[in-house]
Amino acid sequence: MRAALMIGSVAWAALGPCASSAAPQTAAQAGTAKRPNILLIVADDLGYADLGAFGGEISTPTLDRLAADGVQLTNFHASPFCSPTRAMLMSGTDNHLAGLGDMAELITAEQRGKPGYEGFLNRRVKALPEVLHDAGYRTVMAGKWHLGNTEDQSPAARGFDRSYAMTMGGASHYGDQSGIVALDPQKPPVAIYRENGKSIQIPREGFYSTDAFTSRIIDYLEETRGDGSKPFFAYLAYTAPHWPLQAPDADVAKYASHYAGGYDRIREQRFERMKKLGLLPANSGLYEGNRVWPKWDALSPVEKRSEERRMAVYAAMVDHMDRQIGRLLQHLEGSGELDNTVVIFLSDNGADGNSVYDVGRTREWIHHDKDNSIDNMGRPGSFIEYGPGWAQVGMTPLTMYKSFMYEGGISVPAIVWAPGAGLVKGQRKGFGHVMDIAPTLYELAGAPHPGPSNNGGREILPVKGRSLVAYLRGQQASAYGPNDAIGWELGGRKALRKGDWKIVYANQPWGKGRWELYDLANDRTELQDLADRRPAKLAELVEDWKRYVAENGVIEIPGLADRPGYSNAARYYEDLAIEAVMKPKAR
Repeated sequence: MRAALMIGSVAWAALGPCASSAAPQTAAQAGTAKRPNILLIVADDLGYADLGAFGGEISTPTLDRLAADGVQLTNFHASPFCSPTRAMLMSGTDNHLAGLGDMAELITAEQRGKPGYEGFLNRRVKALPEVLHDAGYRTVMAGKWHLGNTEDQSPAARGFDRSYAMTMGGASHYGDQSGIVALDPQKPPVAIYRENGKSIQIPREGFYSTDAFTSRIIDYLEETRGDGSKPFFAYLAYTAPHWPLQAPDADVAKYASHYAGGYDRIREQRFERMKKLGLLPANSGLYEGNRVWPKWDALSPVEKRSEERRMAVYAAMVDHMDRQIGRLLQHLEGSGELDNTVVIFLSDNGADGNSVYDVGRTREWIHHDKDNSIDNMGRPGSFIEYGPGWAQVGMTPLTMYKSFMYEGGISVPAIVWAPGAGLVKGQRKGFGHVMDIAPTLYELAGAPHPGPSNNGGREILPVKGRSLVAYLRGQQASAYGPNDAIGWELGGRKALRKGDWKIVYANQPWGKGRWELYDLANDRTELQDLADRRPAKLAELVEDWKRYVAENGVIEIPGLADRPGYSNAARYYEDLAIEAVMKPKAR
C-alpha cells in the first residue's frame, strides 16, 4: 500500500484538463476510457483536530498518508448534525430540500408533513448512488445510513447494488445490537440493521462495527467485480467514533496514560502542532470552552480518572478506524484497483459534546442496565460519551462543537486522494461544503445529474453544490466567490456565510440569543463579535439569510433552539462520579 499511496501509477485518460464549468462527460462519451473508482469514507462525530495531519496526537498513519499525498481541505464544512449532513452528501443540495430539515428524531408538530421535513431522504432528489449507478457504476455501501429506517427508504431503494446498513443515528459497536435512546427504561432500545433492504440480526459474537463494515465493503467489491469493466462506488460510513464509546481493550491500553494531563494541556499541544503544520496562522485565537462547563482543575480525582478513560476509548476508536481503512486500501492495492481510485474522507460534523442522557428516559436505562465503572468503560455492556471538555479539544481551536453553527459545529476534516486525477497535493484553504461532494464526483465519473427534470413521473431538484475539480487541480483559488451566500439551520440555530463574513445565532447560554457577526478571514475562531461595530454588514447578511430561508423552505419556529434535551443538556458532569463506581442492576 505504501508505494501505491505515495506514487499512484495509473493515468485516467477520461480525466483530462477541464474547467469547473465544463459539462461532465457521459459514460457513452467516455467510450473505453477508464473511469475512476470512488471510495467515499465518512467518520461519525470525528473532531477537526483529531487526526495527526490536522494536529492530533492519535495514531492515524493511513489518513495522514492520504493527506500528505493528496489534498487536505482545511476549510471544509458540513451540517452540525449527522443525518442532515448525510442528506446533503447523498443529494448535493440543502438538507431542507432533501428531506432532513431537522433530524427525524427531533421533527416538531409544526414541521411534520411539510416539504423538506419528511425525516428521510425524499424523492425530490436523485441520490448520489442512483446517479452513479445509472452511469454504469457498481454501487456498494456499509455502515450508518440515517436517512430512513424502512425498507423503501433504505440504501437498497436509493441506488446501491449491495448494502449493509445500520439505519439509525447510532448503536452499540458490539453484537448486542443495542440502540441509543430509551423511551422506557424497562425496554432497552434495539438498533435497526438492513442488508440489501431486508431487516437482519447482526452476529452477537465477534462483531465490532468498524471491522464488520470494512469487511462487508471488501466482500461486496469482490462479489460485484464481474469482468472488471465497471468501476465501483463504495460508501463506507463508519459509526466510529460516535458514542457509545467502545473499543477493544488492546487499543484502549495504548492510550491509557495519554490523557491524564486533561483538556487544557492536550488542547494547547494540538494548537501548537496545528500552527506548525500551517493549519492556523501564528496569531490565531484559541477558544477554551463555554463558561457553563468546569475546567479540568475543578474536577475531583475520580471525575478526572473517568474523563481520562473516556478519551482513551475515543482515541482507540479513531486509531482502530484508521487501521481498518489501511486494510481496505491494501485490499484495493492487491486487486490492482487502488491507483484508479478516488478516495474522499471526511467527518459528518463537529466533535460531540452534547448528551443523549437527557433524551426520553435514557439516563434511567443506562444507570439500570450499563456498567460504566472506569475499568469497564469501552467494553461490551458500557455506554459512555466523552462530554464537552474533550469535544472542545477535538475542535481545537474553534468555538463549540456538534449541534452548533459556530465553526466548531460545522468545520470537519476532509481529505481527497486521487493519484491519477491531476490534483495538486497540499493544503487547500478555500471554503468547501459537503454539498460539493456529489457534483465533484459526477464530474470525475462523467455521470450527468438529471435535474431539474421530470424523472419517472417526479420532478428532480438540481444540485446546489459546486464541483471542486478545478479547485482540487489548482486551477481555482476557491469554488466560491465573495458574493456566494451559504446558509445553515437546524433546530432553531442558524448561520449564513458570505465570502469571509458569517452571521451566527445560538440560544443562551451557548450563544448570545441574537445574531452575531464574524470576520472569518481574521477571526476563524469567532472570538470577536462585530455585530455592534459593523451594523451595515450585519444587515446585509440578514437579508441574505431571509433569501436562504425562502429558497430552501426553512421553517423558522421562535424558541425552537431552547427545547430541552440532547443539545441543551447540561448535566454531563453530574454522572461522572456516580457511574465510575456503578454496576448494572439485575433485571
